[in-house]
Amino acid sequence: MMEKEKIVSIVNDFLVNEFEVDGDEIQSHAPLKETLGLDSLDYIDLVVIIESNFGVKLGEADFKKMITFDDFYTTIQEKIGAKELVS
Repeated sequence: MMEKEKIVSIVNDFLVNEFEVDGDEIQSHAPLKETLGLDSLDYIDLVVIIESNFGVKLGEADFKKMITFDDFYTTIQEKIGAKELVS
């Protein structure tokens, strides 16, 4: 399974570069939605980027349960782990 530190690094990198989020605002316990300030089209882009980087898909239900950045990273890690179990 991919280490969480690697997931955090990849995610933070594309949030800063693709979504122009201030890297200093990305903290593990910061509120995800408020910090990112994304609209519905941005969420679609985010889903596509996650799928291309990690090979897993996040749905609306996943985003609803993500409160903090840590929730976001953990959800990606869990999906990667579940996918590896199936393969």
